[in-house]
Amino acid sequence: MEFNMTAPPPEMVAPPPGKEQQAAGVGVLLQISMLVLSFVLGHVLRRHKFYYLPEASASLLIGLIVGGLANISNTETSTRTWFNFHEEFFFLFLLPPIIFQSGFSLAPKPFFSNFGAIVTFAIFGTFIASIVTGLLVYLGGLTFLMYKLPLFECLMFGALISATDPVTVLSIFQELGTDMNLYALVFGESVLNDAMAISLFRTMSSVRSHASSGENFFMVIVQFLETFVGSLSSGVGVGFISALLFKYAGLDVDNLQNLECCLFVLFPYFSYMLAEGLGLSGIVSILFTGIVMKHYTFSNLSENSQRFAAAFFHLISSLAETFVFIYMGFDIAMEQHSWSHIGFIFFSILFIVVARAANVFSCAYLVNLVRPANRKIPLKHQKALWYSGLRGAMAFALALQSVHELPEGHGKTIFTATTAIVVLTVLLIGGSTGTMLEALEVVGDNQNIPIDNYEENNGYIAPSYEVGTSSGSRLKMKLKEFHKSTSSFTALDKNYLTPFFTSQNEDEEDFADDLPQNSRRGGFRH
Repeated sequence: MEFNMTAPPPEMVAPPPGKEQQAAGVGVLLQISMLVLSFVLGHVLRRHKFYYLPEASASLLIGLIVGGLANISNTETSTRTWFNFHEEFFFLFLLPPIIFQSGFSLAPKPFFSNFGAIVTFAIFGTFIASIVTGLLVYLGGLTFLMYKLPLFECLMFGALISATDPVTVLSIFQELGTDMNLYALVFGESVLNDAMAISLFRTMSSVRSHASSGENFFMVIVQFLETFVGSLSSGVGVGFISALLFKYAGLDVDNLQNLECCLFVLFPYFSYMLAEGLGLSGIVSILFTGIVMKHYTFSNLSENSQRFAAAFFHLISSLAETFVFIYMGFDIAMEQHSWSHIGFIFFSILFIVVARAANVFSCAYLVNLVRPANRKIPLKHQKALWYSGLRGAMAFALALQSVHELPEGHGKTIFTATTAIVVLTVLLIGGSTGTMLEALEVVGDNQNIPIDNYEENNGYIAPSYEVGTSSGSRLKMKLKEFHKSTSSFTALDKNYLTPFFTSQNEDEEDFADDLPQNSRRGGFRH
């Protein structure tokens, strides 16, 4: 590092230590004040059932207003730097508790009852949405409808903008009540969708840096499978190790509860950092660690530790979610944007609407092929799924990351378009969600329909299929085989995995099921 002995320019002079500490204190105080205001405002809005300004929208709006005021005022640079949206801080500290809570709070009955559909929407559907968006943006550039980007940069944009965040929809579902299967589909898709989107984004980014076009498609498939399957295996492995540790270490006694809780809290971060250290996706890893730890490890804890763990992860995820929206709103107001390509923003919004429709309706068609008549996804639920595809902090963070990875004009254009889409969906579409869902008649009746296909011992029974002569197509048979395999896994879990990894009896299992399932107030979704 070279040092210049001449005096630095005035803007580079570091403030004295006391001044810097004061600026840091003011920055943290402002953040805490906005958090308090957001929680109080959210509570008031919920109490008065004012659904035109959901909690996430209120938090984003608070950040936008305060950021705008700071931008036009003479706020000191040292104070403003505390609000710069650093994607490293987001991915390493804010996102892990949110994603872990997503997996940890999954209600097992509706989730596994709809597991095949959730995987179809989240994995196959997100892939469809990202490819359709990327190709439409690329074709729009070729036909001079919008700013032209190279193919793999378009696919990167398609991947990052496919990360949905149905925070508003889920909160309204919880307030007004809805069909449990619909809630499981929206919530489950949003949980797995984040992991899929970031894996696709990183894969496209990696392939873009390699120029050998002949191997591009093969590289995409191989690298994606390496990242996703490796991360999934890492997360599941850490979850199983934690289950065995808590089963055999004998920590569920009164004088060791602090140690038990500390270890339980550390395992998710261990899973996340292990995957990141191996060059995999920490998000995918910690998500499946959360699912496995809730299903197996949680029942090996003492009752007091179970209550602490459930409350602790719900608390930090709520804080992180609210702070993310404030943080994002503030940074949107402070960042420099490239508004010269309005056509790119306008057509991008149209294209993601089309891609979301292609995702939802094609996947619903495939799912309905294998479901019996009483369990098909009705059209109004499909429309609710389509409408719940809001964009949030995950898309924003990936777009900010693309600014550093892509050429200046390209990255700024993608970032500005993503910012506009996030603000539009969270504020405008989010505010109309309650009205839209009531018009579709999917909320408002407290229709907590029980999940069929479960025995009293919580074992999932796959719907029985009759081999009919009219539906003997190859695709339908393949889908049926996949659907049956999910029930086979559930039987394997009940008969072998649960007895091996847990020490619970039936009473403990009932207690674990009776604990409140604290779902995400906002997902990454999100």
